[in-house]
Amino acid sequence: MSALQQDVSETLEADLHFLMDFAEKNHERYVSAKPYPHISLDNFLHTEILDAVVRDFPSPDAQPWTAMVDKDQKKFAANVPSRMPPSIRRVLYFLNSRDTVNFLEKLTGIEGLIPDPHYAGGGLHELRPGGFLKVHADFNWHRQMRLDRRINLLVYLNKDWKPEYGGNLELWDATMTQKVAEYAPEFNRCVIFNTTDKSFHGNPVPVNCPPNRSRRSLAFYYYTNGRPAGEVSGSHGTLFKNRPGEATAGEVTTSLVHKLVPPVVVDAWRRLRKR
Repeated sequence: MSALQQDVSETLEADLHFLMDFAEKNHERYVSAKPYPHISLDNFLHTEILDAVVRDFPSPDAQPWTAMVDKDQKKFAANVPSRMPPSIRRVLYFLNSRDTVNFLEKLTGIEGLIPDPHYAGGGLHELRPGGFLKVHADFNWHRQMRLDRRINLLVYLNKDWKPEYGGNLELWDATMTQKVAEYAPEFNRCVIFNTTDKSFHGNPVPVNCPPNRSRRSLAFYYYTNGRPAGEVSGSHGTLFKNRPGEATAGEVTTSLVHKLVPPVVVDAWRRLRKR
C-alpha cells in the first residue's frame, strides 16, 4: 500500500468512528423523522477525501455517461467504478463496504442490509443547467440480485452552491399534498432515507447554475432479502408523481389543444373518436 493509500485508509477509518457514534446518537431522530425516516448529515466525510472526488469528477466527454432525458427527468449518470479515477473508486468502495453497512444498520434499525456491487441506478449523478428529476418513489426490486430496495444514501459535491441555483432535494408526504422537508445539495452533505412505495422525493426545480457548473452527487442504494409486511407490493420501476399544480404531459397537450383549436373542431374530433 502506497503512502497516499495509507493516508486515505486512515482518514476513512476516522470517518467510520465518527459515523458509528453519529448513528448511535441519532437513531431515534432518524426513525421518527417526517414525512418518513430520514436524516441529513453535514461534514459527512473528511474534506480532503471529497475534495479529490470533486477534482477528478469526470467531464461530460471523459467517459460514457448514461443520459436520462424525458418528460420526468433530465440527468446523467455513470456507475462503472473501473472507468473512474482512483480517488472516486475509493469512496464508492468505502460507501459500499461492510463498515458502511454496519453504520446504516445502526442508524436505521434495518438489519441484513446488502450493498449493490452493480451500482444499479447509483454511482455518479450529474444535473447540468436545466436538469431536474421529478418527485418520485424509487424502483423497489433489484432484478439481478432479487432483493428489496430499502435505503438511499446521497452525498453532494457542490461547493459554494447558491440558493438561486436550485436543485434542492424535496421530501413529500404520502398523499403528495405537502413538501415536508427540503435540502440544498451542498458540498459534503449526506442525506439518508428509507425507500418505500411512498417515500416521495426528487429535485423537481430545474438547475439554474452557470454554464460551467453542474449539480453533482454520489448515490448508493442498499437492499434486504424481504421487507416488512406493511411495505410489500409488486415489483415496480420509478413511480413519478406530480406536485400540486403540476400537469402531466397529456394534460398539457389537452390544454394547448383547447387554447389553439376552435371548440367546434374539438367537438368534431371527439365524436370521431367515439365511432
